Amino acid sequence: MRRDTPLWDEGPVDLRLVPLAVAAWAAAAGAVGVAGWWTAAGVAVCLLGAAVLLVPAVARRFGGGAGGRDLTGPRETRGADMGRDSPGWRLRATACAGVLLCAAAGATSAGLHAADLRRGPVPAAAGEYARVWTEVTVTSDPRLTRPRVRGDSTAPVSVVMDGEVTRVGRSDGSVHRTRAPVLVIVPPGEGREEWLRLLPSARLRVGGRLAPPLRAGEPFAAVLRADGAGPPRIVEPPSAPQRMAGDLRAGLRKATDGLAPDARALLPGLVVGDTSRVGPELRDAFEAADLTHLLAVSGSNLSIVLLLLVGRPGRAHQVERSGLAPRLGMSLRVTAVAGGVLTLAFVVVCRPDPSVLRAAACGFVVLLAIGTGRRRSLVPALAAAVLVLVLYDPWLARSYGFLLSVLATGSLLTVAPRWSEALRRRRVPGRLAEALAAALAAQAVCAPVVVVFAARVSLVAIPANLFAELAVAPATVLGFATLALAPLWARGAECLAWVAGWPTGWIAWVARAGAALPGAELTWSGGWWGGLGLALLTALVVLGARRLPYRGPVAVLLAALLLVVVARPAPLARWVTGWPPPGWVFAMCQVGQGDATVLAAGGDAAVVVDAGPDPAPVDRCLRELGVRRVPLLVLTHFHADHVAGLPGVLRGRSVGAIQTTALEEPPAQAAFVRRTAAAARVPLIQAGPGEERRVGALEWRVLWPPAATGAAAGRPAASGEPAVSGPSAAAGVFSAAGRPSASRAASGGPNDASVTLLVRTRGGVSLLLLGDLEPPAQRELSRAHPGLEPVDVLKVAHHGSAHQDPGLMEAVRPRLALVSAGRDNPYGHPSPRTLEALRAGGTRVLRTDRDGAIAVVGAGRGLVAVPRGW
Repeated sequence: MRRDTPLWDEGPVDLRLVPLAVAAWAAAAGAVGVAGWWTAAGVAVCLLGAAVLLVPAVARRFGGGAGGRDLTGPRETRGADMGRDSPGWRLRATACAGVLLCAAAGATSAGLHAADLRRGPVPAAAGEYARVWTEVTVTSDPRLTRPRVRGDSTAPVSVVMDGEVTRVGRSDGSVHRTRAPVLVIVPPGEGREEWLRLLPSARLRVGGRLAPPLRAGEPFAAVLRADGAGPPRIVEPPSAPQRMAGDLRAGLRKATDGLAPDARALLPGLVVGDTSRVGPELRDAFEAADLTHLLAVSGSNLSIVLLLLVGRPGRAHQVERSGLAPRLGMSLRVTAVAGGVLTLAFVVVCRPDPSVLRAAACGFVVLLAIGTGRRRSLVPALAAAVLVLVLYDPWLARSYGFLLSVLATGSLLTVAPRWSEALRRRRVPGRLAEALAAALAAQAVCAPVVVVFAARVSLVAIPANLFAELAVAPATVLGFATLALAPLWARGAECLAWVAGWPTGWIAWVARAGAALPGAELTWSGGWWGGLGLALLTALVVLGARRLPYRGPVAVLLAALLLVVVARPAPLARWVTGWPPPGWVFAMCQVGQGDATVLAAGGDAAVVVDAGPDPAPVDRCLRELGVRRVPLLVLTHFHADHVAGLPGVLRGRSVGAIQTTALEEPPAQAAFVRRTAAAARVPLIQAGPGEERRVGALEWRVLWPPAATGAAAGRPAASGEPAVSGPSAAAGVFSAAGRPSASRAASGGPNDASVTLLVRTRGGVSLLLLGDLEPPAQRELSRAHPGLEPVDVLKVAHHGSAHQDPGLMEAVRPRLALVSAGRDNPYGHPSPRTLEALRAGGTRVLRTDRDGAIAVVGAGRGLVAVPRGW
């Protein structure tokens, strides 16, 4: 091949294996989710169809029926031979039969795997939710579940791992040998570190309760919830290869201990897929920038090392081939063997689970490209890899990760080279053209799939991948060098890890910078219909771009428009969307089933009350409102739907202080607030009854809770209160007779300890923010403040629940009542009875579950609430 020949211009692409792989894939995906008799019927139909197509051809082949025909006679005579006896028809029939046979093989493999999940003692015991003891062989690395808010609490973080039950015993004394895949869940408690250090192939004795899988179609026969929280009981240690791999991974983690937090978390993930240190905030940033493929083991990890060994594709057979292999005097055959050894070592170190096997298959495809220098052979190689993997593990057929991996690899082999050549013809530099074409091709084919399960489109994916790609290769190579050196020379490994930390930190910075842009993500309809719509739109854009005149100027104009959409300059965004409305004084964010409200304090400053259940929505709301400084963040109480989003408020903003209630319940969530505030170096203070403060255009008074609710209420928990001024009038506000007792005030627990604020703006707007007060505390509040006057805006307590005190509602008679609730929440919030009672008093009611975010504008008779809508 001449050096100036385009790599994609090697003749027609061989697509013969593609229909076979697609057929096996589709059949396996369907068979793992249906009853066994449907699978058997489908296999029978496929085999019958293949037989109908193949038997005549075989009969003619061995019976001489077709071989004796004269295809060289007159045209009239040949016409009789051009039907089913023609070579073209026989070739098509054979191809169709091959497709049917591969479909039958895929369905058969999936049916057998699915049958394993429905037979034996484990599924039967799971259907009865029986308590059992088991011997389980660990088949994956242990991992922690992601913290999730459920109502007012955070679900406990558990240790989760895949396993295979080999023995199971029940309370009646019966013991059975079996082989059943299970998902093991270990509750939080002592011994967590020992569970997290377990290695695949270790055999454990685990007692607990079996339950059916949470969702149909999961590759588990049951879920095993382990008893207690003590250390694991190991029956048999892991195998020697797994111990070796575990030592290498542990050495890499130890070598990265001294790096900056982002690099320390990210480098093991880049090298061996170890994401145990990647926190939710960094993971969210990678998801927003569509960089999550860098957090998982992929073929790119291996291809970088193989490219270092052999050099770039297209030069493997040339005298001037690049890479380390020719410099070490290695022949091409020896080089290919060395690449295979590297691939096997990659599988051992990164665990031979399905995702790693998929990455190894993609790595072998890259190895084939390096060895042959021909891209034309890569598509059938990829199809063969897909076929083998789907037959080996049919559950991959329903894996979004597997689908994205195959689509991305396919696009890099077929679409990206042509687009790269087109960019070169338009005078784009070669390296930039290759990188840009690869990012565009991968995004075009993968975005519709991402939409299916994520219901979003990243608008920063292409530039984020381009900038991150600059550092992926050096970070990966240095990371693998650290991995190899750690067992031999710990100090040298630490030095290499320090160097690798620079490009790794760059990747983390790119992810965070991309995710922080106001228009980083675009909400899109989810599900397969949403994916199909985006795929059609992408196809129209690609076809239109090929036929569009003046493509260069139009492309520049579209890029500038995309930049404006992503950056969303505040004046322009307000002019286009009308949000936030000019002169807003109060805003209620749409954060789902939780609370997060914002009080404008002038300029880019605002007082924030509560943070919602998730960091992302409150961060997005504050960015849209243009809030960069938060002199004071008030957390009314410690329920998760009010405090779990705290990192979102702190992200990229200066926060002067965090004020909380004195009742630190639930303790785990109070501890979370303390840890998060300490990490951000933001002081914590406690709200005191009657405390009065003033920030910019705002002034307010703390009405609740009373001083007796918690020890040292009103006393600062940390000295200093940046950007907050005003006297504290905790003493003398309540008379001795009017101050409620601690038992009465706290009868509702954390809800009745909510910090309640009476706020007034300089424009004269009054607001009452009730937190989650229950009726007993609302009545005590009315008695403690008999002179409470009507207010302009009421933040309805407890998401508009049915538990409201009519006396307090009558006393404050709000003009506007705002309710923060999540769509389709399971609690029935807001209650129709509460809404009707408010409307009966002449109050206009708005709710975030239907109206979206809400802003209050104006004052006096001009006071209005502006919903953003969905």
